[in-house]
Amino acid sequence: MKNKTRNLVVALLATMSLGISLGVQAADGVQSLRGRDVADPELPPGGYVVEKDQAPIPRDYVQQPPLIPHKIDGYTVTTNFNKCMDCHSWTRYRETGATKVSLTHFKDRDGKELSNISPRRYFCNQCHVPQTDAPALVENTFKKAEGLR
Repeated sequence: MKNKTRNLVVALLATMSLGISLGVQAADGVQSLRGRDVADPELPPGGYVVEKDQAPIPRDYVQQPPLIPHKIDGYTVTTNFNKCMDCHSWTRYRETGATKVSLTHFKDRDGKELSNISPRRYFCNQCHVPQTDAPALVENTFKKAEGLR
């Protein structure tokens, strides 16, 4: 009985070591969607060009958060301050010419209207991103939603 247990343990260890060595060899050839080896060091952020300030960019699907049509480098959004609201708040949007924050941002998760922006919607960059010249990661056949054509 001890002999069978020992043989089983040796067989398991051999299988695991073989699997690990094969896994390491397979990982050597893994490429990211952008064609880089996954073992290469990360590229520094910001390797793209943000489009110049322009009119609001059309949406591609229903319920898509609008893209930001301007640079946001240096914009501060903390729990105490939101730079976006300097222009997009309901009290300032007319004088700045910016799009006002949607009414949906003033509702809590139960649909109750709030007097200020919902904490769930306060950090704008969770959903809204600047338009860039970044190429698509993969080829695709995406088409705009029927209602947006």
